[in-house]
Amino acid sequence: MLIIKNFYYHILLLRPLNLLISVFTMIVAAAILNKLSDLKTLILTSAIVALYAGASNALNDSIDHSIDLINRPERPIPSGRVKVKNARIISFFLFLTGSLLCLYLPNKAVFIGVVVAVPIMIFYSTHFKGKCIIGNLAVAFILGLAFLFAGASFDNLKPMWIPMILAFGLTLIRELVKDLADIDGDKQMGLHTFPIVFGTKKSVQLIVALCILVGIGSVIPYLIGYYGKGYIISLLIGVLAPLLLVIFLITANPTIYYLTYSSSILKFSTFMGLISIYFGVL
Repeated sequence: MLIIKNFYYHILLLRPLNLLISVFTMIVAAAILNKLSDLKTLILTSAIVALYAGASNALNDSIDHSIDLINRPERPIPSGRVKVKNARIISFFLFLTGSLLCLYLPNKAVFIGVVVAVPIMIFYSTHFKGKCIIGNLAVAFILGLAFLFAGASFDNLKPMWIPMILAFGLTLIRELVKDLADIDGDKQMGLHTFPIVFGTKKSVQLIVALCILVGIGSVIPYLIGYYGKGYIISLLIGVLAPLLLVIFLITANPTIYYLTYSSSILKFSTFMGLISIYFGVL
């Protein structure tokens, strides 16, 4: 029983729900590209993205264990259920396995995955995290890069640029919201996130401005006829309405509860943005 419980917490370290979302993202990306029949590439890309995501989560938690004692004490490492050393070993082997699998894909995908994505994920955890804006941009870029990776893997990059930009924008907003929620713990650890450097008021103003910018920008593909009615309808429900809700929540009452809730909304919106694009190309 102890072995099973120990295994469970090591799996929890990887954040399995996020891994499932990563896999589903690759499935939807393949559907957008009309490549669902290419099962070999779909399985490879899904496995690689999940391995990289798990590796990044394990590495990040191993480095952030002191901060998580304040912000998220229930996580596997700060709760004492997983050792920092074990988390880093797991991270190394997941990164290695993902990179080896990458070699079976086209050269562009290998470049995006091994040469670009992996170093950024590692440097984010070791150097960029907690630095004003730089860390937020790094996470947003990594999330957006997943769509370019899918495009390169299926040898069709062009349709993935809009999903990449939309994911980048929504993730950037979410990261700033998370920093605002974690401001107390981050201060104690001497980090220099945007809310710590510029304060809550300016952080809220920046988040609102980005919500408006991303909202307007997401409508442009429909206005220029790039996507059809299915896109704008699902976009209104899954992206634009949630962005308006986030603006209302963080301006009316920016408490930890509502900031955490807003972060969950933005994660949902990122997923729905991809679904909107799928409906737009039908």
